[in-house]
Amino acid sequence: MSVSALRTRPAWVSLEKHYQTMKGLHLRQLFAEDPKRGESLAIEALGLYLDYSKNRITAETLRLLRQLAEESGLRQHIDAMFGGEKINVTEKRSVLHVALRAPRGATILHDGENVVPQVHSVLDKMADFARRLRSGEWTGHTGRRIRNVVNIGIGGSDLGPVMAYEALRHYSERDVVFRFVSNVDGTDFTEAVRDLDPTETLFIISSKTFTTLETMTNAHSARDWLLASLDGEEKAVAKHFVAVSTNAEEVAKFGIDTENMFGFWDWVGGRYSMDSAIGLSTMLAIGPENFRAMLDGFHEMDEHFRTAPFERNLPVILGLLGIWYADFFGAQTVAVLPYDQYLKRFPAYLQQLTMESNGKHVTLDGNQVDYDTGPIYWGEPGTNGQHSFYQLIHQGTRLIPCDFIAFARSLNPLGPHHDMLLANVFAQTEALAFGKEAEEVRAEGTPDRLLPHRLFEGDRPSNTILLERLTPAALGKLVALYEHSVFTQGTIWQIDSFDQWGVELGKVLAQRIIPQLEDIAEPKLEHDSSTNTLIRRYRKLRGPA
Repeated sequence: MSVSALRTRPAWVSLEKHYQTMKGLHLRQLFAEDPKRGESLAIEALGLYLDYSKNRITAETLRLLRQLAEESGLRQHIDAMFGGEKINVTEKRSVLHVALRAPRGATILHDGENVVPQVHSVLDKMADFARRLRSGEWTGHTGRRIRNVVNIGIGGSDLGPVMAYEALRHYSERDVVFRFVSNVDGTDFTEAVRDLDPTETLFIISSKTFTTLETMTNAHSARDWLLASLDGEEKAVAKHFVAVSTNAEEVAKFGIDTENMFGFWDWVGGRYSMDSAIGLSTMLAIGPENFRAMLDGFHEMDEHFRTAPFERNLPVILGLLGIWYADFFGAQTVAVLPYDQYLKRFPAYLQQLTMESNGKHVTLDGNQVDYDTGPIYWGEPGTNGQHSFYQLIHQGTRLIPCDFIAFARSLNPLGPHHDMLLANVFAQTEALAFGKEAEEVRAEGTPDRLLPHRLFEGDRPSNTILLERLTPAALGKLVALYEHSVFTQGTIWQIDSFDQWGVELGKVLAQRIIPQLEDIAEPKLEHDSSTNTLIRRYRKLRGPA
């Protein structure tokens, strides 16, 4: 395989040489040589403070990484995205999630048409519906107030709404229960509605095409569940279901009034859609004003990414550090560790955002890459993770860069809790960076036979992201920060961060297998020997269909 264009860029070649020097430098040495490193390698913008001093970098590393971004045309690619160019090349689509949070009166063009008025038309329609439901004006078929909202979707139609609801629960309407169903496993739906009154329940069916297998299977089960309690009155569906979709024909066929259909556009990818109509459940929970505050936070980060110089650009710096560890240090994963219980679903949300975007093996022109692309993202809230997987980060054999996310003020002040929480953030990043040397361990009276077990090598990199408090605007800034970090990396790796062909093959094969499981007669199977045997074994264990 010939060497890719990326690996022949002057900055990449220089970074490979520079890495040979850097891999032997410990963070202890870097901090000793520059007592003000913790101040100089930090940025504050938009109320977000990023300390990236505990990374295995020097000023030269950063200079070369910025040079790589410039040689890769990052500035031009940013302008192309904001300009509505069809940068999703495999699907010939624009990538305009930034238009979802553009202020009223802004201009963002798609095929020569300003899409911002369309966006605000949908937002206004969502806000009107939210007002009616939250006030009790919208009632169910029997006239009873809606007290339960169940969002049915999958992928970006679920992960974003779930994450946002959990993250902003402090601001949510507490006399309405919110549930989320995504898995086609019947347990997910059954448990979600087990204690709900159908006459007080509204379902949001989120599917752009209104044909998504998992979503529509759950939607039809929800429809059956509702009608079973209302003597099969079909007209009740219109009072208990709304749709987030673009397929008016299928929505109407289901029984939903198309006046209660909230649309979005093919220039919005699923994993970038939580601030579109897909976020209807979020708006119902936190109200239109808080939802718009979240959009404002998104927009502030969009403008920062679009205009800030690379050396002061938060998403660019995060993205470039990711390149440094993935492609030069060989790091396979990134741990995202939010020290706020409300952000418990944030790592799961980032898994789709990062791994579906940059889990690609060919370049934009279809050539096989000869470098690593998207790493694996994972994590849990602190301090829970400290009592499970931090052991591996501290003393394991794998290098795992970490992003610590924290807030200076708690939304739920309770005695000493928040000081203890933040003390753990600062202690963990310090321990990861500097570890504990043999002399320190001996000074504690540790016998020599235990010395190797109690040594901490340190030199484990981390970023610390600190904000004042978790507000709707702060959440918007955080999500956009990672969105644009992903974009930065995808641009440098020369891949399409906005398609997801990898999810298609399994879907196609599942559609072939479903009738083979449902057939009463023994089906003719023409899969591989393993799949054939598994299908037969399942049919036998399950018994008659």
